[in-house]
Formats: sequence, C-alpha cells, structure tokens
Amino acid sequence: MSANPHTPITGEELAHAFEEDHGPPDLSPFSVEDWAALAVFWGMALCVFLQFFTRYVLNNSFAWTEEIAINCLVVVVFLGSVLCVRFSRHIHVDVLYHYMSARLARVLATFVDVVRIGFFAYACKLLWRYVNIVSRERMVTIDLPRSIVFYAVFAAFVLMLLRSLQVAWRNWRRGYSVLERPEAFDGTGV
Repeated sequence: MSANPHTPITGEELAHAFEEDHGPPDLSPFSVEDWAALAVFWGMALCVFLQFFTRYVLNNSFAWTEEIAINCLVVVVFLGSVLCVRFSRHIHVDVLYHYMSARLARVLATFVDVVRIGFFAYACKLLWRYVNIVSRERMVTIDLPRSIVFYAVFAAFVLMLLRSLQVAWRNWRRGYSVLERPEAFDGTGV
C-alpha cells in the first residue's frame, strides 16, 4: 500500500493490504476511562438491541431499556470527552496562530490552557452542587437512583479537569500546543 493515503490504489493492492501482518494492536494510547466508556457503550448497545427485539419481535417492549440506554449515552458522551481532552481533540480554531508571532501564539495558547482548566474546575463545582440537589431522585421506569448517572458525569468532569492540567503541563514543558503546531499531533497521543 502506498505511503500517501490519497493515492489511488488497485483492487489487488487493496486485497494484499489485508494479508500483511501488522503485529499485535497497540493499546497503549488508551486509558482507564476509555475502557470504562467502551463498557458503558456496549451496555447501551445491549439495551438498544433488547429494546428492538422486545418491541418488534416479541411485540411487548421492555419500558426500562430506553431509559437505561439514554442514561448510558449520557455517560458515554462525557467519558468520551475525557479522551478528547487528553488528546486535545476537541474542536478548536488554529488558523489565527499561523498569522501571529511565535511568542504571541505561545501566550495565547497558554491562556487557552488556563481558560480550559478554569472552565472544567467551575463545571465540577456546579455539577457537584447540582448532584447534591437532585441526589434523591429516582429513575422513572426502574427503581434506581438517578445519581448514578450524575456521579458518573461528575467523575468525567473531574477527569477532564485532571487531563486538562496534564495537557497544560505537557504543553508548557514541550513549548508548544496543538494550536500552535497541529502538524506535530498525529492523533496517537502526546
């Protein structure tokens, strides 16, 4: 297979690409929160399948599967956001950094790191207050506390705060961030 992924290749070259031995997969970029998100995702997929099966095959739907699937989706989104913070993959605009001096770009990127840390710290504080207010609520279709979901989202925000501190520290030590040099970040982690 050619080095440039945009170069046209033949069907035979494509077929031989599947025969190549690439060795064992590298799972080192993944962290505990990624595996937790994967587990919750598969729980959500199981609930959606069970809902589909009971509704369309048995014609007698389990009402609780929809609520559990929705709550799992919420948890997956926020745990997935931790991965985005760790890899600096949230949506950002870096075009301005190409038109300013390196020193100004470094100051602005550091400011972005500080604002991100402040945002997650404040979000943790607000979410903790919210969880304490609604901690006694129960789910509608199944007798479980809704605080399970709220505590999971709170934990995700705490992890995002910790990961943003980690990213800021790495950016400071490295001397640049993804905003200043996006070409230096290939998506496998930093």
